[in-house]
Amino acid sequence: MNRRHLFTAAALLAALGLAGCKEEPASPQATAEPEQTFQWKMVTAWPKNYPGLGTAAERLAERVKVMSNGRLTIKVYAGGELVPPLEVFDAVSRGTAELGHGAAYYWKGKVPAAQFFTAVPFGLSTSEMNAWLSKGGGQALWDEAYAPYGVKPMVVGNTGMQMGGWYNKEINSLDDLKGLKIRMPGLGGEVLSKLGATTVNLPGGEVFTSLQSNAIDATDWVSPYNDLAFGLHKAAKFYYYPGWQEPQAVLELLINQKALDSLPADLQAILTEAARAASQDMLDDYVYHNAMALDELKQQGTLLKRFPDDVLAAMQRESAVVLGELAAQSELNGRIWASMQAFQAQVSQMHQLSEKELYNWR
Repeated sequence: MNRRHLFTAAALLAALGLAGCKEEPASPQATAEPEQTFQWKMVTAWPKNYPGLGTAAERLAERVKVMSNGRLTIKVYAGGELVPPLEVFDAVSRGTAELGHGAAYYWKGKVPAAQFFTAVPFGLSTSEMNAWLSKGGGQALWDEAYAPYGVKPMVVGNTGMQMGGWYNKEINSLDDLKGLKIRMPGLGGEVLSKLGATTVNLPGGEVFTSLQSNAIDATDWVSPYNDLAFGLHKAAKFYYYPGWQEPQAVLELLINQKALDSLPADLQAILTEAARAASQDMLDDYVYHNAMALDELKQQGTLLKRFPDDVLAAMQRESAVVLGELAAQSELNGRIWASMQAFQAQVSQMHQLSEKELYNWR
């Protein structure tokens, strides 16, 4: 009996020992499929590494790469490298590139409603525009305008309020605008056309040479930061303000809708949040560098001039006409303009008591 108990105990211990030596099942990490990666192209409307605009596109691409741990990489192309600057929208629409970086008024010939989604003369400020898009229904209208072309738009930056432009002659009255050839895109250009000027739309890379060679008499561009980088103070003497034509200027990230739909949910979220971060980064960039650049321009002999009140009043009147005509072109345009006007009327009540009062007193 004792021997039987001994053999039974030994067998039990041996079985337990074998059980302890069994291989553990492979961990899920060891057998999981490798995560899918995406290599995208971004075409832009800007010169290579151009301060504020071109560099913002590069920083966005780097931010997405880091946030996605390399699962989504973006190669950035300057204007003209893959497609001309003013063909960015078309390139994204047809899938030549998954992303585009530009400004909505460049595509007005293809999507007239696009002009509402960047610089509207005498319109919303930067903070107001961002709030209208994200909270006031503007984004849904923007999506609706671009959806027929297979493009999803997002805010990817804002240069803030711009300057009124560079002129080779003084503007003392409305008569001084008549006959001038002025580079000004979008709705502002249409307003100046009604006031007797001839307006053209040129990409940034052509602005300096056109002004210097007298192919144009005046130009808007952006604000001191970018204008100094282009050397526009060397081609024109008078620097006008305020930027009635661009109280803010949304920069947009254009995304091919099919490409966006192909991304997993986490990469879609990363792209969205990277664009949101890029918007704040660009605004900070312009607030800081505009102040520095304005000092430099003044030291270089630039003459700052304010548009006369009667000229500004005429610009405001004609802006209302131009915007009304654009709104009347389609039912969608009418809804966009009505929404924007209603939001501006509402938000202006607060800003009359806050920002305006502060700026006046300080």
